[in-house]
Amino acid sequence: MLDTIGTLARLGLAAVWLVSGAIKLASPGQTFIAVQAYDVLPSALVRPVATALPLVELVLGLLLLFGLATRWVATAALVMLAVLVAGIAQSWARGLSIDCGCFGGGGHVAAGQTEYPQEILRDTGFAVLAVWLMVRPRSFFSVDGWLGWGRQRAAVEDAAVEDSAETGSSAALGDEYSPSIAEGK
Repeated sequence: MLDTIGTLARLGLAAVWLVSGAIKLASPGQTFIAVQAYDVLPSALVRPVATALPLVELVLGLLLLFGLATRWVATAALVMLAVLVAGIAQSWARGLSIDCGCFGGGGHVAAGQTEYPQEILRDTGFAVLAVWLMVRPRSFFSVDGWLGWGRQRAAVEDAAVEDSAETGSSAALGDEYSPSIAEGK
């Protein structure tokens, strides 16, 4: 069951990045306007950020789609989502009237057309998916799985569940599980 949830989280987050990156890449001028509307970057950085943003999103989406280095990609996705939420929140706090441009579009809008709470709530939901994958990156149909990354941890988790079922304890997994074990190293 948990692997199914992980698979859905991984594919869902991959779809978010792929759709967002593809829309932005298809309309680079609009992406430039959207990044510029946040009014936080020096003008010399607006174009490089507007160019790199969709490419980074597409890379994150592809890595998640294939399930390669899922834990690390999910961590990068969480950092990126935190930056995006911070950008939206600062725009809201400063009284700017912009569309976030998260899925295309973006730029200045009329004062009553902002959707800051919805955008922050949506991105927070995406962040929950990233956190899930950071904590439990195992999922079906992943390159990580084919490489055996996470199998040792899964075996240890399964053994812990069996032990707790036999003893009736609910002891958490011990500290002996390191990230290197989880990555199959």
